[in-house]
Amino acid sequence: MPTWIIYAVLSALFAALTSIFAKAGLKNVNADLATAIRTAMVLLITWAVVALKKQGGQMSALTKQNWLFLALSAAATGASWLFYYRALQIGNASQVAAIDKGSLLFTIILAFIFLNEPVTPKVLIGGGLIFIGMLVIVWK
Repeated sequence: MPTWIIYAVLSALFAALTSIFAKAGLKNVNADLATAIRTAMVLLITWAVVALKKQGGQMSALTKQNWLFLALSAAATGASWLFYYRALQIGNASQVAAIDKGSLLFTIILAFIFLNEPVTPKVLIGGGLIFIGMLVIVWK
């Protein structure tokens, strides 16, 4: 099994735990404050990993384009987390997470437009099934 699949599955597992832990932690807490606390903790953890692996020296090799796209990614992440926590505070974790995973549909479209990634029949079928699954989970 390719290593990227193992990492992707672990990412999905930890994303699920994120939803559960966040929903439990949002009781009587402002969603924006909770997001700020979460972000600060992520910042500390990721910089600790970089320090332990002695990877900080690689920063000098980053180009302006690297910085630009990493900054845009950070802004998108921040917006995503702020909206996710607000939705999670007032909605059911399973429904909010299902809609959030609909980001895959946006990713398919944007990867096709900006990264020239192919949209194969397999990708279309998988994306369609995810969309249908999203609708089933949130249907009242």
